Amino acid sequence: MNDMNQSANLAGHNVEGAFDVARIRQDFPILGRQIHGKPLVYFDSGASAQKPRAVIDAMTAVLENEYTNVHRGAHYLSQTLTDRYEGVRGTIARFLNAPSEEQIIITRNTTEAINLVAATYGRRFLNKGDGVLISDMEHHANIVPWQLLRDEIGIELKIAPIDDRGVLDLDAYAALLDGNTKLVAMTHCSNVLGTHVPAKEIIGLAHERGIPVLLDGSQSVVHSRIDVQDLDVDFFVFTGHKLYGPTAIGVLYGKAELLAKMPPYQGGGDMIASVTYEKTTYEEPPYRFEAGTPPIVEAIGLGAAIDYVTAIGMDKIMAHEKALLAYATEQLAALGDIRLFGTAPEKAAILSFVQEGIHPFDTAATLDRAGVAVRVGQHCAEPLMARLGVDGTVRASLAMYNTTAEIDVMIEALERARTLFG
Repeated sequence: MNDMNQSANLAGHNVEGAFDVARIRQDFPILGRQIHGKPLVYFDSGASAQKPRAVIDAMTAVLENEYTNVHRGAHYLSQTLTDRYEGVRGTIARFLNAPSEEQIIITRNTTEAINLVAATYGRRFLNKGDGVLISDMEHHANIVPWQLLRDEIGIELKIAPIDDRGVLDLDAYAALLDGNTKLVAMTHCSNVLGTHVPAKEIIGLAHERGIPVLLDGSQSVVHSRIDVQDLDVDFFVFTGHKLYGPTAIGVLYGKAELLAKMPPYQGGGDMIASVTYEKTTYEEPPYRFEAGTPPIVEAIGLGAAIDYVTAIGMDKIMAHEKALLAYATEQLAALGDIRLFGTAPEKAAILSFVQEGIHPFDTAATLDRAGVAVRVGQHCAEPLMARLGVDGTVRASLAMYNTTAEIDVMIEALERARTLFG
């Protein structure tokens, strides 16, 4: 039995029965530690999720017993690890319901995946005056690459607005799909507000005008089931470390006909078919876009993470997180001094807020003393903060291993902050 199957079996106790959060928590070693003498309450999964034992063990096993370089090695270790590494591509393809594993490109993270599209598709197919349409909710990773392209070739960056609830204005979005808009690049789920955008409507409206769409799935892939064929999305990107996998591993899915037309992103080993001093010919996708030694151990870890959440069941995870979100929203509202940002009807378990009269960093510091880990600041979304009219927020991002009892700990700490700073 290989380590990926073992990873799935470790979560198998959850497959048939009800969602057992207490049992799931036992799979995450770090959740047993204390911070400032208090049990760790980890509400920062939107930045980076904790890792289950299945992922830790899978990566450790490679480093201890199987490690070598992959591709073209003539020896046993290289051949077997190459098979395992390439097998992860298939695991990812099945997880996204991609038509082919050849449409799965391994990157370092979401940021590199978006930069790859901007540098290859963007430079090949976008010209001066062409528009790239994003939203008012984007992470900097889906703003800055397009600004770099704007500064280089003169594209126009267009912004689809949101309302005060954090809901995308579909009418305004549709109006921006005019003759010069050549690409839509948009978050699938806001890392600040938790808003799920209506992806099928966004994609459908764009495709009616022949405009391809890239979705940033960094948050959505954790909190919802993704089917790239059902969405009919042209590019879909996500990162491994938010999906209970390691850092330094990400994914770009692209439609085959688009990938085939895109030039290489970087030059080096693995992405070539033949090299002479006069000419280099390039591999077909996905290898054309994967120069150099890949993140071998990290890919194995991502495969184990996908096996883990798949064995538990995305529907069960979604239902548990929905219940957590409802409970946390109700408890925050009952405090009376919390301003919550992001009240869209369709949203993930992400809560961004400020406490009246208290600086967000003071709120976060009080939470930290209670053992509650949250994010504070602008969350790599400075333009969105300007839209919301705040310098920053406290963000509690919930995950499948969180509980209502942990939310109660946060609420008690917020009441303490009111006493200390209010």
